[in-house]
Amino acid sequence: MPQPLHRSLCWLRRDLRLSDHAALAAATEASAYVAVVFVFDTAILGRLEDRDDRRVTFIYRSLQELDDRLRAQGAALLVRFGDPKAEMPALAREFGAEAVFAARDYEPYAVERDAEVGRRLAGQGAELRLVKDTVVREAGETLSHSGAPYRAYAHYARAWHSAFVPKQDLIEHLPRLERLARRENLPKANFLPNYPLAAIGFTETELWLPAGEAAANAQAAAFRSKIDRYEEDGNFPSHDGTSALSVHLRFGTISVRECFRLALEAAASGRKWLAELLWREHYQDVLGNFPRVAESPFDKRFESLRYPGDPIHFSPWQVGKTGYPIVDAAMRCLNATGWMPNRLRMVAASFLCKDLLLDYRLGERYFARKLLDFDLAANNGNWQWVASVGADSQPSFRVMNPVTQSERFDPNGDFIRRWVPELAALSASAIHFPCAASEMELMASGIDLGETYPRPIVDHARQRQRAIGLFKEAV
Repeated sequence: MPQPLHRSLCWLRRDLRLSDHAALAAATEASAYVAVVFVFDTAILGRLEDRDDRRVTFIYRSLQELDDRLRAQGAALLVRFGDPKAEMPALAREFGAEAVFAARDYEPYAVERDAEVGRRLAGQGAELRLVKDTVVREAGETLSHSGAPYRAYAHYARAWHSAFVPKQDLIEHLPRLERLARRENLPKANFLPNYPLAAIGFTETELWLPAGEAAANAQAAAFRSKIDRYEEDGNFPSHDGTSALSVHLRFGTISVRECFRLALEAAASGRKWLAELLWREHYQDVLGNFPRVAESPFDKRFESLRYPGDPIHFSPWQVGKTGYPIVDAAMRCLNATGWMPNRLRMVAASFLCKDLLLDYRLGERYFARKLLDFDLAANNGNWQWVASVGADSQPSFRVMNPVTQSERFDPNGDFIRRWVPELAALSASAIHFPCAASEMELMASGIDLGETYPRPIVDHARQRQRAIGLFKEAV
């Protein structure tokens, strides 16, 4: 049994909350005094292209709330700005910490970072203790009979359910907050108010949803009251049908265990959302077992695939001027809010990969730049699924038709009218593909194709055949 510790640090990364917190619970159980710390990682921040990146605002506001809650306990959040490989060992030395507790992160950069932090801590007589928190079952826990990780989601989900024991896997981790180090014993220079956003090189921006643990709990409560409609409403972008919890899951303002509890409490009504949570687990499992997917297709047959699309088409896709209204509405929504409903993420991604015939990694990187809820494993897995190059992808001959997707999931054109207002006057039958509308309706609606709204930049039927042929040749 490990010897009790005198002082420890709890290093927050993707777990910006106090409740159901595996790392903080472990730290306060093992230690007499625990300080909570967050490092603004310059290696991550330096890669962000936008100084008003919404994720930084979300993180900062979540930290402000968390700091307020810590202060109510007589403690405070410690903050550093720099390279965690240097900052965490230095802070541990200054605080006299014998251990640093943190939630395990499965992204390639994080794995390398944590290994180095662990080595440096060991060199000064301390240790890094990583615990499971961001998933229910991590890479290596759900394996086939041969001991290999699963490639197909259906097989993974079946094995996951077989091994799942709710009373063990969803146990609530309750920190002993009375063991938090008192604020007067912490270095005031490292308190959050001394690190305004401007000081770390960013500006605050508006968010489409509130940040922080309280907001996450409120959103979960709101979703609980409508989860029975999730399967029906979740695909319709003009409906308020999604959980809107992906951002909170990404930054850990709610625990993954609480989300699974919510789904299970809803019984049959929560089955569809439970499946979505399992897709998240699956993609984390794939990334953890096959980190190479962060850079290249899981399916090695497509590693050297040359995409024949015209690069000039990438910009119209980015800004929402492709001539396909549902794609344009989706991209404009993303650019304006940092959010896009999951159904439209698939539609927009399919259009880039199989209509424009551009490398999926271009779109993956753009989503990574713009999505408030960006998660490497989920974003990468979804893009590879749509592009038919992933661990468990849609067949290469399946190409989403943006017009029929629009007609099916935005039948009245409400979402299109909101985000592509120049088409608002068109009828529900014409708004999905304006170039097929009569000249009379276009004129009456104030639309001059090619001027007020672009003509389609590609012909879907022709590009569909090209995409099918491309993948046939590749295999």
